[in-house]
Amino acid sequence: MSESQVALITGGGSGIGAAVARRLLEAGYRVAVTGRGEERLRAFAEELGRPDGLLTITGDAAVYEDVRSAVDATLKAFGRLDTVVANAGSATHDTVAEGDPAGWTDMVLTNVLGPALLIRASIDALKETRGRIVLVGSVAGFVHGPGNLYGATKWAVTGLAENTRRQVTEWGVGVTLVAPGRTETPFWDSYGSLPPGHLLTPGQIADSVVWAMRRPAGVDVNTVVVRPVGQPV
Repeated sequence: MSESQVALITGGGSGIGAAVARRLLEAGYRVAVTGRGEERLRAFAEELGRPDGLLTITGDAAVYEDVRSAVDATLKAFGRLDTVVANAGSATHDTVAEGDPAGWTDMVLTNVLGPALLIRASIDALKETRGRIVLVGSVAGFVHGPGNLYGATKWAVTGLAENTRRQVTEWGVGVTLVAPGRTETPFWDSYGSLPPGHLLTPGQIADSVVWAMRRPAGVDVNTVVVRPVGQPV
């Protein structure tokens, strides 16, 4: 296998996922990114100059066949897999008492089932490299918000990270949950504006992801919560 490490990022065409991909490419990784939108992935690749170390794969993070195909395509293109980053996610920005259930299924499947599918599809390859699973959660997965179903999905991711760690650590695979606070990403698009106050940038969250990924062998950083200064909860 080539010495250059390989990462697969779901939802990697924009926001935090794209920032992680940039940081890893700069660090010499080969990177595969997935997303539902073929045009967005194409634009991202064009923006980076279509580097040889970048593979873009269209697919749905909540559909096992698509996730399995993405893992297979990554292994075929690069010959190994060292890290997977479960970044794909969505939010309906409503509440369980007053919201529209029409959007909830997609959110729950993407945010909760998606990371589990990525773990299942990649674990055999990660055992070979003694690699790492990174789950992008949220501060909302540590605090309670009134009626916040999105937060409930991120609580599930918080639990999934530790439950997964307890199983895969015996195989030499690390697990890191990175839980961002308020970050300037497309997450806020449906609001029409960004929230007030200081926000983190996708690049700052990406720095935390890459820092956790590049710990020395035998070191397993498990939970990283990153808030902007001034965010009280």
